[in-house]
Amino acid sequence: MSEKPIKTEHPEESELNVVRNTVLKVSVHGGNLLKRSLMRRLRPSPPSPVSIKSMAKPFVSLTGKLATQPDTVILAQMRLIRDSTRFWSGLVSSSIRNKPLAVIEPEQGDARFRDQGWDEILAFNVIKQAYLLSNRWIMDTIDDVRGMDKHTRRKLRFFTGQMTDALAPSNFILSNPEVLRTTIRTRGTNLLRGLGNLMRDLDQGHGPLPFRMSDPDAFTVGGNLANTPGDVVFQNELMQLIQYKPTTDAVHRRPLLVVPPWINKYYILDLGEKKSFIRYWVEHGHTVFVISWINPGAALAHKSFEDYMLEGPIAAMDAIERATGERELNTVGYCIGGTLLGCTLAWLAARDDDRIKSATFLNSLLDFSDVGDLEVFIDEDAISKLEKAMNKQGYLDGASMATAFNMLRANSLIWSFFVNNYLLGRDTAPFDLLYWNADATRMPAAMHSFYLRNMYMQNRVREPGGIELAGTPIDLGKVKVPSYFASAIEDHIAPWTSSYKGSRCFAGPVRFILGGSGHIAGIINPPDRKKYGYRLNEDNSPTPDAWLTGAKQFEGSWWPDWAAWIEQFGGGEVKARTAGEGELPVIEPAPGAYVQGQSTLD
Repeated sequence: MSEKPIKTEHPEESELNVVRNTVLKVSVHGGNLLKRSLMRRLRPSPPSPVSIKSMAKPFVSLTGKLATQPDTVILAQMRLIRDSTRFWSGLVSSSIRNKPLAVIEPEQGDARFRDQGWDEILAFNVIKQAYLLSNRWIMDTIDDVRGMDKHTRRKLRFFTGQMTDALAPSNFILSNPEVLRTTIRTRGTNLLRGLGNLMRDLDQGHGPLPFRMSDPDAFTVGGNLANTPGDVVFQNELMQLIQYKPTTDAVHRRPLLVVPPWINKYYILDLGEKKSFIRYWVEHGHTVFVISWINPGAALAHKSFEDYMLEGPIAAMDAIERATGERELNTVGYCIGGTLLGCTLAWLAARDDDRIKSATFLNSLLDFSDVGDLEVFIDEDAISKLEKAMNKQGYLDGASMATAFNMLRANSLIWSFFVNNYLLGRDTAPFDLLYWNADATRMPAAMHSFYLRNMYMQNRVREPGGIELAGTPIDLGKVKVPSYFASAIEDHIAPWTSSYKGSRCFAGPVRFILGGSGHIAGIINPPDRKKYGYRLNEDNSPTPDAWLTGAKQFEGSWWPDWAAWIEQFGGGEVKARTAGEGELPVIEPAPGAYVQGQSTLD
C-alpha cells in the first residue's frame, strides 16, 4: 500500500499529566490484561499465519547446503571483506570531505531512514550504512547457495527479512536519531505516552499484532464510510444485496453486479464521496448492486466455496432480475471476488447460461502459479496447521489474515507504527484505508481450506475440469464473455503478471490495463486525484513481459477508460430504477447489518 498516514505530534503536556495519564492507562488496561490472561485457556487465540515447522525447514536446508558448498562460504567471506573495505575507506573519505558516508543507499520506498539525522550525524550515518550493507550481504549469500528450489529460497529470504527488519536500528531508542532527539526534548514523556499506548493496544487489540494503524474513532461505517445512498433488497445466510439509488434520470438497461472480496469488507469500494468507486458507477448511469458478505462465525463453518458461488453471485443474479425485471447484467469482481466471478462465469458457460454480458476483474487471480510472497504461507505444514485451528473453532480468525498481509510489508505496516505509537508516543492519524484494513473478517473453515488447497497449492482453477462446483466441472476456456482486467504494478497480494496470465485463460475478448501503486491504491484511484497513471496495450501478447514492453503510458486514473469500455455492454437506456419498485421490498437502508458484523436473519 503506497499511501502513508500523516503523522502528527502529540500536543505538549506537562510531565505530571503525562505520568498521571500513563499510570491510569497502565492500571486500567493492565487489570483487563490480567483478566484476559486468566481466561486465555478457555478461549482459543487466533493462530499464527506462520508454522514454526514450515519456517524452520528452509534454514535447515540452508545449513545443509552451506556445509557442502565451501566455495559459497569463501565467496561470502570475500564479499564481506570487500564490503568492509569499502565501508572503512568510505568512512575515512567522508570524514576528510565532511560529507555523509554513502556506500549504499536504502531501497526506493524505504521510509525508515528519512530523518536528516541519519545523514547529518556521523554515528547514526555509520549505523545506517553498516545495517544496510549487512542486510545486503546476508541476502546475497542466500542467493548464492546452489541447489535450493525457488519456494525454499523465497521462504528463506522472506523469514530472514522479517528478522533483519525487526533488528533495524530505526526500531530502537538509542539508534534512531528522531526517537532519541524526541526523548531528550520531551524528557522521556514520549516513552511514557508510548507505554500507555502499548497497554491500551494490548488490551483492546486482537491477534498477535494489536497496534492501531488509524484513529478508530475517526470513521463510522454508514457515516463517513460506506455512505453512498442505497438499500438492502435481498439477503441470505452469506450475503446482503445492496441496490444503490440512481443519480441520473436514465440508466443503462443492464444492471451492474459487484462481487467484492469476503476476506475484507465491501466498503473498500465506498470510502466516502471523494474515493467511492460505487458512487462513480452510479454517477455514470449504472444500476449498481453490491454483495455485502457476512462476517461468518462457527455456525457457518460448513459453508464451501461453491456455497459462496450459489448464495453469492448466482443468488444475486436471480434477485436482480426480480428487482429490475432485467435478465441480462454486467459484473465486477475484486480480488478473491474476481476469482469467484471467474469460476461463476465458467460454471454458467457449462450450463449455457448467458445472462452475464461483461466481466471486470480488479486485481484478481485465476492463475496461481506465482502469488508473490504470499507463497511463503502456502505449504502442507502451514495449511495443515491452519486447518487444525479452523476445524477447532469453525473459521479462520480475521486477525490471522491481517497479520499475514501486514508481514508482506513489515516496514510500512508493522515497524513504522511500532516506532510512531510506542517510541515516539504519537497518536495514530485518521486514515480510511488503514481503518478498513484493520476491519478484518473471518473465513469459514470449509471454504478457506478449499480455496487454499485448490487455488494456491494446486492451481487447479485454470485446468479444464480441475475443480467441480455444484456438480459441474468448470473450464475457464469455455468463457466467451468480454472481460476487462485491471491490475496494479506494485501489487504484492495479486501480482499483475499472474493476473495477466489468468486473463489469457478466457476464450472471449480481453482488455488489460496496468495501474500504478499497489493492491488498493492502484484500484481506488479516482480521476480527480490525478495520481499514478496506467499502462495499456491493445495487443494481448503471450507473456506479461512482452505485453509490458509494448504498453503505452497514460496519465491519471484508468476509471474513465473502463467507463468507456463498459458503455458498449450497457444494452441501451431505460428510466432510472429505485429499490422497492420491483418484486423485492426494501429490507433496510445501506450499508446494512452484515457489514457491521450483525445478522438480521430470523
